Amino acid sequence: MRDRTERAQRIVTAARELAEAEGWDAVTTRKLAALIEYSQPVLYSHFPGGKEAIMAAAALEGFAELATALAGARGGGLAGIAGAYVEFAEAKPALYDAMFTLASELRFAEDDTPEVMKANFAELLAVIEPVAGRQDPGPLTEVFWSTLHGLVTLDRGRRLSPAHREERLALVVARFGARGD
Repeated sequence: MRDRTERAQRIVTAARELAEAEGWDAVTTRKLAALIEYSQPVLYSHFPGGKEAIMAAAALEGFAELATALAGARGGGLAGIAGAYVEFAEAKPALYDAMFTLASELRFAEDDTPEVMKANFAELLAVIEPVAGRQDPGPLTEVFWSTLHGLVTLDRGRRLSPAHREERLALVVARFGARGD
């Protein structure tokens, strides 16, 4: 069992490294098999869904890493969380894409959503609740998260001025920090 788990981890690690170097389009089961010196049937025995399943496994690792980063930044309030979120997205763009941009079998905001994904939302919610006032903190947290995701996506696509990056993030923090009474 341990060997099987270690093989699965090698596959996911190789996929992540290849995706960060060349993008997810470059990640194929053929290329992964050659990189880690396993046959394609071995990859499929671990991940019957092929590349999509491997990407989902990588995304789950990413959610765990992001939850840890957000938890570590929570003491900095909205600014700390916002900064940690943006830093994570910038440091691991392919992983971020697997988590939030590319089509995935992972389901958000459902009863069967994996706990590690719920943990990310809980970290965001923890800094929004104190400033939500009379507003329902759940939807407000979704809008906060959507705003951060939008900034990350537009910035990565070079749709926003690099000179205003810090100012934009400060504006988001200021607007969401205003009480919602």
